[in-house]
Amino acid sequence: RFKIRDTALFDKIVKYLFDNIGNITTAKKIADYFKSQRIGVAVDTVLNYIRCIEIALLIKRVYKYDIKGKRHLEFYEKVYLTDIGLRNGLIGYRERDINGILENIVYNELVARGYKVYVGRLNGLEIDFVAEKHGEIKYIQVCYLLSEESTVRREFGNLQKIKDNYEKVVISLDKFFVKEIEGIKHRYLIDFLREEEF
Repeated sequence: RFKIRDTALFDKIVKYLFDNIGNITTAKKIADYFKSQRIGVAVDTVLNYIRCIEIALLIKRVYKYDIKGKRHLEFYEKVYLTDIGLRNGLIGYRERDINGILENIVYNELVARGYKVYVGRLNGLEIDFVAEKHGEIKYIQVCYLLSEESTVRREFGNLQKIKDNYEKVVISLDKFFVKEIEGIKHRYLIDFLREEEF
């Protein structure tokens, strides 16, 4: 359909994107990675291939949202897969990737529920998702487990720095965890996926 000539490079870019869900991803970063592997590729070529992959509905590009300035930024930072099962089929399941996989699952669920979803930025801090629907905003952090105090401080702490009254939620695979810390709710991922409204 897109008359791609260098199919080997295209496959490598697909695998790179599938391998880096939930990570900061730009065309320049991908081109630099391939350059370090002694594979020459122009940033424009990477951009074109990413566009082809997106048009084929394999990925979604998630744009940044400046929380302080309340505005959308032009360039994107993260890529999520429309079907996480394709990733497992192509590169296999790896336990160490669990955080990115969970982020991807939450992203897909938010989109399915009609939210516009962005990656939040606030004074250099990242908020996993800014979900917007009908003029309402929800700020969401996603992590595997809240078993370490440093993880609790990071996930809840980033949300505590947002000084507005929109809902703030941390979603994890902890079934039994404090329901709320300073107004920031905690949700068990499975409950979040099962409920009709969020």
